[in-house]
Amino acid sequence: MNSDIKIILLVGGNSTERTISKLSSKSIYQALVSLGFKVTLIDPAYGKNQFDDADKYFDEIDYYPISETNYIETFNLDVFKKCDLVFIGLHGKWGEDGTVQALLDMKKIKYTGSKMLASAVTMDKILSKILFDKYQIPTPKWISLFSNEIDFDKIESEIRSKLGYPIVVKPNDQGSTVGLSIVKNQNHLNEALLIASKYSDKILIEEFIEGRELTVGIVDKTIYPVLEIVPTHEIYDYECKYTSGMSEYIVPAEIDEDISNQLKEVSMKAFKVLECEGYARLDYRLTKDNKFYLLEINTLPGMTSLSLLPKMAESVNVSFEELVNQIVKISL
Repeated sequence: MNSDIKIILLVGGNSTERTISKLSSKSIYQALVSLGFKVTLIDPAYGKNQFDDADKYFDEIDYYPISETNYIETFNLDVFKKCDLVFIGLHGKWGEDGTVQALLDMKKIKYTGSKMLASAVTMDKILSKILFDKYQIPTPKWISLFSNEIDFDKIESEIRSKLGYPIVVKPNDQGSTVGLSIVKNQNHLNEALLIASKYSDKILIEEFIEGRELTVGIVDKTIYPVLEIVPTHEIYDYECKYTSGMSEYIVPAEIDEDISNQLKEVSMKAFKVLECEGYARLDYRLTKDNKFYLLEINTLPGMTSLSLLPKMAESVNVSFEELVNQIVKISL
């Protein structure tokens, strides 16, 4: 009986994606309640300052000072001693990067999504790229640097010799395209490096792959149909991701069946190589000559009304509620 299962839903957090986490978590919360689970909301950025009123967790304003330093205090709350499962509705740093997963592992509490190591590696884009290359998973060519060691002339020379323009410059450990820039020539490189350095102590620079935006969803051993995103901007950026009407979604994607099968095969391989568990979403670019490149793996993909994993599930008649129910069951 679902009513016997006590679930803590983590919402908010202290990353740049706090607002998106609230949107995702609100949808998850409504599904969990509708499914009959006993749900307690907790915002780890608030520490011991939690609410009885569920609506306050989803408000745009913050009622108390927020900080990642409050996380330890949060996970020492007595409520965690009485739960069966923690559903992680957090996004970005301090949520997807293994921090929360490590704290829960120490307390031997079950939770949704990948374990600490896989979460840390997939959030660390450079480590992911190293593993993609090692296991021959196609990914854009790349270079990396430390944010406090920016030597413009050296970087510019390395870009020209290894990548060529245009390029993508992004912080190493952020999601939702936060701090990301497309750079078409050296005139805009320094600005892009400075933007990325505000969000991370490491910067990843990739060749820009001209092509279609595709994504593949995995839930346990099930691979959903490939979805194509057609954004109104050049890339599927923050605005296109979270603003209604800014993107079109086609699922199943209108691609050759053999390409679809290859994408699914590579996705499952990458899922296993990075030791992911539970569920994930893998993002690709597909060129005109049908070459595809894995950009990254999301181990806690968005669960808002505009999110991609729910759209892929819906295409095979899996409702949002059933998707949430499946995630709970496989996590338990």
